[in-house]
Amino acid sequence: MSQLFNAADAAAILVARRIGGVQGERLPEACRPQDLEQALAIQAAVTDHWCDRMDDSIGGWKCLLPPENKVVVGPIYTRTIDSIPPVSLWTKASPEGERARIEPELAFFFGRDLPPRAEPYTPAEVDSAIARTHMALELINSRYADPANCEFPEMLADGLVNQGLFIGPEVDSASAASASSFTITLNCANGEVIERQGQHPNTHPRAPLYWLAEFLRSRGQGIVAGQAVITGSYAGVLEVPLNTEITINYAGLGSMQVSFTAKKAV
Repeated sequence: MSQLFNAADAAAILVARRIGGVQGERLPEACRPQDLEQALAIQAAVTDHWCDRMDDSIGGWKCLLPPENKVVVGPIYTRTIDSIPPVSLWTKASPEGERARIEPELAFFFGRDLPPRAEPYTPAEVDSAIARTHMALELINSRYADPANCEFPEMLADGLVNQGLFIGPEVDSASAASASSFTITLNCANGEVIERQGQHPNTHPRAPLYWLAEFLRSRGQGIVAGQAVITGSYAGVLEVPLNTEITINYAGLGSMQVSFTAKKAV
């Protein structure tokens, strides 16, 4: 790592933005990650700083089978996980007004720990540790004003635009385990209808779980009982209206009701 690199300084900036709902410029060069290891060091420092300031813990993870030369992983903090609407979140301005940005996913809840150990975990061991599966929405927001201008390590350091997670109803675990595609329909009380043909980015929705278990094990970490893991959006990012009841249907799996309100800076 560069002698100039300082993960703690980067973490302090990113955590302040998370708390205040502020988006800012790219990190200063002295603490801007240049590679994946530096990015992961900042991500870990963000977790330490956030959990210390907010008296919080890691309540889950987001992950995906990583493309070449990338790692797609990020912690989701317990205080940012909700299951009762309305859900308060940081929003995005659009020609239609402020909108909530969400990604439709499945959340796999672990019923027992997968602690660090010498030997890798098998897919069967990971499967046996899953207690239940729920419909879920990843809540999206960046701490950068222009994320398109950031390099991937900067995005990874910031948790890959995660601001939280909404947990919907439980679904049949066996059906969800093989749910590579299904139609997603959002019916908003204001008359707006959004429909997408959902497709899991890795086809097998549990495949990223197997990768995550090995990734965390190899770094001396683990999955903890009670944590929820999301493994990729079935429809990319969707923008939906605020202060509006929304019914979201995953064809063949289930439906959920949710609404969103704009979080206000204090």
